[in-house]
Amino acid sequence: MLACFGLAWPLNIMKSLRTKSTKGKSIWFLFAIWVGYIAGITHKLLYSRDLVLVLYCINFAMVSVDALLYLHYRSRERWVVRTAGAGSTPN
Repeated sequence: MLACFGLAWPLNIMKSLRTKSTKGKSIWFLFAIWVGYIAGITHKLLYSRDLVLVLYCINFAMVSVDALLYLHYRSRERWVVRTAGAGSTPN
């Protein structure tokens, strides 16, 4: 599972960078995955330190990057909507 997610996140990040859009993404989904990785990292630190901890940390970092891209592009999309609406004239 960690290996598959580990391969999927870079593709998701590249898609975000290419499209510069949040369409089809959910910050709540990213947050849920992020919390899951925190739980996995915590478990590994407390009970079973092994190589899997590195995979959790790498995946956690990639989800964090994807979430930051989401927040950046979302604020940009909202700014475009606000500025487009400010320049229009009422009918």
